[in-house]
Amino acid sequence: MDFVVDATLLVILAVTAVTILRVRNLFGAVMLAGIYSLVSAALFTTLDAVDVAFTEAAVGAGISTVLFLGTLALVGSDEKRPQHRPILPLLVVFITGGALIYGTLDLPDFGDPNAPAQLHLAPDFIEGSEEDIGIPNVVTSVLASYRGYDTMGETTVVFTALVAVLLLLARGRRPMRVWHEARGWISVWSDEELDPDLRTRPRDDAEGDGPEGGGDPAGDDDATTSTHDASPDPETPRG
Repeated sequence: MDFVVDATLLVILAVTAVTILRVRNLFGAVMLAGIYSLVSAALFTTLDAVDVAFTEAAVGAGISTVLFLGTLALVGSDEKRPQHRPILPLLVVFITGGALIYGTLDLPDFGDPNAPAQLHLAPDFIEGSEEDIGIPNVVTSVLASYRGYDTMGETTVVFTALVAVLLLLARGRRPMRVWHEARGWISVWSDEELDPDLRTRPRDDAEGDGPEGGGDPAGDDDATTSTHDASPDPETPRG
């Protein structure tokens, strides 16, 4: 039964990974990445690595997804097609993956009772946990004390990455909100992204050209409205 569950989760991971590579919508890719992390956490749980599963669910499916969504709010959700084939990155991935697989050949079998970790470390942790640490839960004593420096290092790495991403997002350039007669309010990075005849347009007070039919969204009385007159706030245009 355990083999069936593990094989099913691995198949879901493989299908999700291939779908992430094929999808062009970045929002869909972010959602699939969150699903991948959540399924990975479930796989770690079936392998009795509950602490790793908790970290994967919190960081991979939680914090990372929120940061990705915050980034998409700044850069948009459409991916531009690459100008060349990614042969070199694909080659690097295959070489790195092959090296990692080669490195696992010398590892003991999963659950081998004669593995060094089972013969030397595990008995000491089980027998000395309550006496040395005063905590009856062996997992907690290992993470908080025996592997305390390792846990502190992991926490520091995650916190540093979070701060770095937040700083990058804070320095990001915000798009302008302009009124498009056919599409309504849209976000553009510069007026070069618009057609030349849409960069400036005459007012039409009779028909109303704002989102509520109330005229100029920028609220001025000039004969033309430039894209730079639109409100920088994507949620509350001036009007």
